[in-house]
Amino acid sequence: QVQLVESGGGLVQAGGSLRLSCAASGRSASNYHMGWFRQAPGKEREFVAAFSWSSGYTYYADSVKGRFTISRDNAKNTVYLQMDSLKPEDTAVYNCAADLLWNGSRWTKARDDWGQGTQVTVSS
Repeated sequence: QVQLVESGGGLVQAGGSLRLSCAASGRSASNYHMGWFRQAPGKEREFVAAFSWSSGYTYYADSVKGRFTISRDNAKNTVYLQMDSLKPEDTAVYNCAADLLWNGSRWTKARDDWGQGTQVTVSS
């Protein structure tokens, strides 16, 4: 199966920036997207962004549009999440995934195999 290694989280002040990285050792089926979810303490996991390997299309949650940018480096088999203008409400554990699906109403993950993730903390 695809192995993912997340990095880049940390502590940043509101208005600051971070870049998360997700290095993949493999690649999922073509019908899957690669992207990011996040989960804040006491809250449900939520979709953040997705990237289509085949088309290059990107998708974002409304809460991060205009602030976050998902991109890829094919040579390194890595997906990035550039996070700008960070807000305290962005504080969460961020997980990447290689098996994102759009079910017609929401983004979901094909398998329940979440990794450790990387912590992002934004101070006010």
